[in-house]
Amino acid sequence: MASTYLTHTMSTPTNRKKSTISAWVKKTSEGANSTIFGGGDAATDCAFLNFNTSDKLFLQSATSDSADWGITTSAVFRDSAAWYHVVAKIDTTQSTSTDRVKIYVNGNLQTVTGSYPSQNYDMQWSRNGEVQLVGKYPSTGIYFNGVMAHVHFTDGTAYTPSTFGETDSTSGIWKPKASPTGISYGTNGFFLKFENSGAMGTDSSGQSNTFTVNGTMTQNVDTPT
Repeated sequence: MASTYLTHTMSTPTNRKKSTISAWVKKTSEGANSTIFGGGDAATDCAFLNFNTSDKLFLQSATSDSADWGITTSAVFRDSAAWYHVVAKIDTTQSTSTDRVKIYVNGNLQTVTGSYPSQNYDMQWSRNGEVQLVGKYPSTGIYFNGVMAHVHFTDGTAYTPSTFGETDSTSGIWKPKASPTGISYGTNGFFLKFENSGAMGTDSSGQSNTFTVNGTMTQNVDTPT
């Protein structure tokens, strides 16, 4: 996606305490910040999910330009030939802190370090009137370097990876479900397929949360299936 990214202005959310981001990504760079998803007011009240300069997944939410919490995977991700299915599951209503935020890769729960949100914390990437971004950090020009497919966001429900992916019965490889069902996207939820037909920012969730493409987005025939 390079310096290309997508934007959408949010309306009143279903529930800022629960959300899911699910994205199939293929990296094309190492040792650099590469943002998958973010949202907020561009600088002080925002949240984002990215690969950091150590090639680890990093998820953080901040208020008044100060981090409220943040977790980083112990594993590193440097295979430029591999598709990674990245899922961030958030449910801050959970009484156990480690259950409030979880990161999965290819269906596997990741070991993380860092701090967790307080109980009933409201995520900063679901606020009314603010902007969600796919492929860009909320403030500075930190973009996603690579390819994306099947990007989901659910507003008000926290899902596990099996909602979006499954193990192929022949190859044993984790792959996306072509037509995932039973998903409650909520008011600000979306499903970006990036299909050949239609605009690249078209939302296929049924919520009509179509994104604006900033820059020149290139179609790629490489897919995680």
